[in-house]
Amino acid sequence: MVHLVNANLLSSIFDKIPTRLNVALLLFMASFISYMLRVNFSIIVIKMSADTNTSIMQINSSLASSDLLSANDSDAVYRSSHYDDHEHQFNWDKKAQGLLLSAYFYGYLFPNLIGGSLTEMYGGRKVVFFTMLISSIITALSPLTANDNFIFMFIMRFILGLMGGFLYPAMHHIISKWAPFEEKGKFVSTLMGGVFGTVISWPLTGYITEHFGWRYAFYAPAVLSLLISFVWLYFVHDSPNVHPRITKDEKELIEKSLGATKTDKKKHWPPMNQVLKSVPFYALVFLHFGGTFGLFFLITAAPKFMSEVLKFKLTEAGILSSLPYLARLIAGYIFGSIGDTLRHKKILGTTAIRKSFCIFSHIIPGLFLLLLCKIGYDPYICVAIITLSLGFNGAATMTNLQNSQDLAPNFAGHLYGMINFVATTSGFISPLIVAYFTQERSTMDEWQWIFIIGAFVYILPGIFFIAFGSGDVQKWNEGQSDSKSDEKNNKA
Repeated sequence: MVHLVNANLLSSIFDKIPTRLNVALLLFMASFISYMLRVNFSIIVIKMSADTNTSIMQINSSLASSDLLSANDSDAVYRSSHYDDHEHQFNWDKKAQGLLLSAYFYGYLFPNLIGGSLTEMYGGRKVVFFTMLISSIITALSPLTANDNFIFMFIMRFILGLMGGFLYPAMHHIISKWAPFEEKGKFVSTLMGGVFGTVISWPLTGYITEHFGWRYAFYAPAVLSLLISFVWLYFVHDSPNVHPRITKDEKELIEKSLGATKTDKKKHWPPMNQVLKSVPFYALVFLHFGGTFGLFFLITAAPKFMSEVLKFKLTEAGILSSLPYLARLIAGYIFGSIGDTLRHKKILGTTAIRKSFCIFSHIIPGLFLLLLCKIGYDPYICVAIITLSLGFNGAATMTNLQNSQDLAPNFAGHLYGMINFVATTSGFISPLIVAYFTQERSTMDEWQWIFIIGAFVYILPGIFFIAFGSGDVQKWNEGQSDSKSDEKNNKA
């Protein structure tokens, strides 16, 4: 009875909120969960690896006698080392750790190509639900597979990535059905829930691993993912047309805003012969790769950089590594709101907005990484520069994260999956770059080269998109099948 009352109370609260806001909130939560399950391993692997853990304990031991750690911090170091006596660690060298960090992205890669078509066939609601459900099960089972032979953990991380690869094409498809034209930037900024997942996951995972052990750092997000998946299933539907609780006024508002650019006719695949000849499409691919490289690079490398180079202990590394993502989350919503206002008031056109915001989302972040190589020797200045770099990248809500919605609203999920397929290669390239430069030493001298590479991968795509990108709906948005049927009708 109590559970029934609580369910009814939850339902009544959500039903009083505009239906599209419910959808937006749960898009945020789905993205949040996805990144929690994705990034927590960057912290967990440090505790699971005997070799890395020994070096971190040496760092903590030396820091305990310095001004960086208080007496309470020293006690925390003791508690962590005392707990390590009771939990098994594995003989994973730096190469094995790099492969494990890359495993998610190997799995994540190919589902992006078919995620849009799968969403068209079964609906974004079901795709996101099963993605979160299976991901929670895989995460909960992961500790059982851990041993000195890292291949079993690699397989679990690969499967988790496989599930995650279907998620974002499905969510972009849902946004294309639910987001009014005037609210597109705010809707896309809900995908910054992944950033919030990083902000929460790193310090929380650091705390859990130090006080309870690395196994519980798998179990906690797995349980949360399971709960959110069923909340999603109840409150989210594929479009306003099939939602059982949307008001007539809200449904008409969304349909009127989307107008003729969006159709409910099922299109399982965009006209590839036209897409692959589209210069704005290639500009978007390049831009998305640059932004994703910077994001994935910091996801996998920041905890290592914070602990090994800046000499912060594990919990501090988790907290400080999350600050850039908190900045990106806040900035993403601010830039999204500013962009929506500029477009709604017709101060700037869509193409002008996309190109001008590239300065903030790509060029300025790259310049900050170059600046880091010059003045980034103080630990706290270094953290501040990284925070500013990724914070400005929050403007991606108005550039590469939204441009697929501009070019082809009917194929937004397909298009995002295609560009994300290419961009995801950065997820396993960046850890290998870090491993290459730090295989013998891990000091600022080695990391300077890593940051220089990251800077140019940010800046060059931004310049290319400013020259060749577009915010206009492309002719192939209507699909090849439609044009062919029109030709047949004309001949008849």
